[in-house]
Amino acid sequence: MAIGILGRKVGMTQVYDDSGKVVPVTVVHAGPCKVLRVRTPDRDGYEAVQLGYVDKPRRLASRSERGQVAKLDGKRAKRRAAAGVESQPKPDCEPQRFVREIRGEAGELEVGGEVKVDVFAEVDCVDVVATSKGRGFSGAMKRHNFAGQRATHGVKKCHRHMGGTGCSASPSRLFKGIRMPGQYGNARCTVRNQKVVRVDSEQNLLIIRGGIPGPNGGYVVVKQTNTM
Repeated sequence: MAIGILGRKVGMTQVYDDSGKVVPVTVVHAGPCKVLRVRTPDRDGYEAVQLGYVDKPRRLASRSERGQVAKLDGKRAKRRAAAGVESQPKPDCEPQRFVREIRGEAGELEVGGEVKVDVFAEVDCVDVVATSKGRGFSGAMKRHNFAGQRATHGVKKCHRHMGGTGCSASPSRLFKGIRMPGQYGNARCTVRNQKVVRVDSEQNLLIIRGGIPGPNGGYVVVKQTNTM
């Protein structure tokens, strides 16, 4: 069964474990999430559950976003109905701001249902997917942790430069993937095998050991770790 949920990163703090040791943790406000669609091998070619998190006002939602959660009587829908094409079930809820799919079997989940943080009550470790903080165009020292050049002895106004990058006459070019200054951050990142410290069902909080990517308030996807 696909065990996963969408949420927002609240921030980091510290808690005490059973032995009295301080554990650094990240608090995630997870769910409740609406089940928008259930993918099946017969219709879609794979198995997955599409979840939505945080309601979006209908006046701000596009027609495609509204049609994702409710039936719209448009020309295309009427043509498909006249042709005998069966329409997919709709959750009949508000449009969602954050929509993602969790791969795996749907199990007992159905369109229109909810996924709450209780699904992680018996889960030991999770994978967290989020977008890392964007740091703009950064130099080689900050982006790749280079040591930089010497502070004295012939080095003049290029202490944070990366040094020579060129090759000799053969191959007379730069190889792809060489570490140079460029865009740093603002990329999809995954931290794997993070331990679940606590699950707070009343406040929909998931407390995970260690840090996770992204700023406070950023959207995250939490999935059960694949131990295979």
